[in-house]
Amino acid sequence: MRIRANQAEGCATLRSLLVTEVLAFVRASLPDPPARVLEVGAGQGELAAELRNAGYDVLAIDPSSSSADVKPVTLDQLECAPGSFDAIVAVVSLHHVQPLPPACIKLAALLHNSGRLIIDEFDIGAFDERAAAWWCQQQAAAGRDHHHDQSSIVAELRSHLHPLSRIQAELAPQFILGDPIRGAYLYRWDLPHGFRELEELQIARGQLPATGARLLALPRHR
Repeated sequence: MRIRANQAEGCATLRSLLVTEVLAFVRASLPDPPARVLEVGAGQGELAAELRNAGYDVLAIDPSSSSADVKPVTLDQLECAPGSFDAIVAVVSLHHVQPLPPACIKLAALLHNSGRLIIDEFDIGAFDERAAAWWCQQQAAAGRDHHHDQSSIVAELRSHLHPLSRIQAELAPQFILGDPIRGAYLYRWDLPHGFRELEELQIARGQLPATGARLLALPRHR
């Protein structure tokens, strides 16, 4: 997939804005620094770096990361004592985790009794052919070649990603879950800067589903 120079700059701008946007949500949900925080699926560590700059003690993990500041392990490979973290942050990561049930149990075990799990997700259960068609149209508008039809995109993603309902169901025995706050997500998915407002407008008009979700979870008393 070829991206022209101005499109690459637009993607970089969006990544910067997304870190700022997600940071605002996460910071509003975290205890005060210097709380110890685990970030699951940290990518290249951009969010973790911002949290460290704010005074948090952060351990970031991601098996596919190439950053020296991110530990390249999966959640099941992580060796930490029970109750090690005051908060766990999972940004667009739990829908990938396999197997999900033991991962949810481990999240609860790693979290201090008074801690919190902070989740930002793409809900594949809400992602339908309308959403896929809109995303393909924006790819085309950005000058990118995209040859998949919307039905095949939906089927392919649903074949290997967990919907939010499944994540909630697996977390529920270990956590008290807050109601998800739903909103736009597609503008964050490999698109250049500038599509958020359009997506939000079409969600408000009922023309697109809200595929993003954010929620907090508190550990049940052990």
